[in-house]
Amino acid sequence: MNTTKRSLLWALGAILIVAAMFGGGGSRYGLANLAVQLTAIAALALHGRAFVAFWIGAAVPLRILVALSLLLPALFIVPLPQSVWSALPGRELVAQSFELAGVAGWATASVEPVRTLLALTALITPLAVLVIGLGTGREQLIDLGWIVVGLGLANVAIGMVQVLSNGATGLFYPEIPMPGVLFGSFANRNTAGLFLVLCLSLAALLPIPRRMGTAAFPARIAVCVLLLLAVLLTRSRTAIVLSALPLGALALQMMSRRLKETRKRSGASQMTVVAAIGAGVLVLGAVATLAVGAPGRLGEVVDRFQEDGTDARAYIWEDSAYSASRYWPVGAGTGTFDDVFQIDESLENITLRRAGRAHNDYLEVAIEAGLSGLLLIAGWLALLAWLSWRARTSPDRWIAWSGSIALLAIALQSITDYPLRNQSMLAFAAFTLVLLVRFSIPPRGTRL
Repeated sequence: MNTTKRSLLWALGAILIVAAMFGGGGSRYGLANLAVQLTAIAALALHGRAFVAFWIGAAVPLRILVALSLLLPALFIVPLPQSVWSALPGRELVAQSFELAGVAGWATASVEPVRTLLALTALITPLAVLVIGLGTGREQLIDLGWIVVGLGLANVAIGMVQVLSNGATGLFYPEIPMPGVLFGSFANRNTAGLFLVLCLSLAALLPIPRRMGTAAFPARIAVCVLLLLAVLLTRSRTAIVLSALPLGALALQMMSRRLKETRKRSGASQMTVVAAIGAGVLVLGAVATLAVGAPGRLGEVVDRFQEDGTDARAYIWEDSAYSASRYWPVGAGTGTFDDVFQIDESLENITLRRAGRAHNDYLEVAIEAGLSGLLLIAGWLALLAWLSWRARTSPDRWIAWSGSIALLAIALQSITDYPLRNQSMLAFAAFTLVLLVRFSIPPRGTRL
């Protein structure tokens, strides 16, 4: 490995590790997010050539989508004449407040430009991961994939302490007490579960280093079982359902390989059996520890699917749809949901807790960025679909599909939650995009 490749590897690894440690709290934790962003900025500053190479050599569709993703929030904080911004949909209250304060003149299209600026700076982390990742060697990306799996197992270890102590120990963000629930290094259990699903996708499909020998397959199964067990302990219904995606992909991969390998099935199988027994003992030990130390946990997970109470998110979606129509088609400005929703939340839907988010990222984007935001999402989804389809001819298609499965899980959970509203998931989503882009073509390919 040359010096440049090694430097890129260390830079990308540093971003991912710092993001895992400090970036799971969301917008409430500015200093923790700043630590992640400063790490990303430092990595970009030290690898300016990778930044330039991305804008020169990356595929045109990818460059266009990245540029538009940065440009959209930036446009919302460009000052406009009063005759322009006051004519935008939903700006009546802003205009009235300016009039009452005796203020006139230029203002931004965003109703809260500070929030929009924060939303723009949040994109530094995924941009750094994408730019540096596309310059990193393919073998190094696989190694980093297993480092991400290791970060997932670290979350399992942290989460076990949280579960077995009924939330008394090990919580990174204790403001929402949920005794016996696995949060890991995240503030939101749904996001914690989704991160574990992402790790499960990598653990299921990435090639295992050859030095593992006959223990490779049993080790893969053991890691997948531990990650799946942790997903169950988050009690996140969406994450539990989405975990079927990587498990199904693993089953398909095994079936396809078995169809191709109808020969040599003899001597080496004995060592595989021994290793499988060892892995089984490890997994059973973990399950036994859970059963003894935390009885009833798995039953509580099942009970969550049988709840028949009314989900408060339905009320939030109803008011969010009205808010989106009020600012349509321009939007109120990226990052402004919490400010504008307080105006549009109906009295009959108000609860003791503040909504904070729309609990549907597509609705939230419709409010904040209007038609342009939804078109941008459609563009990203189209690119992901195209890359995933093209990967079918690549010899490394299962590596590429590990990324596309993780991104599909993120897209699906966005229907009922907000997974990409923290630095951790932005970084890891960008990393899985790198895997999809780099491995959807044969090694000799240089462009999409």
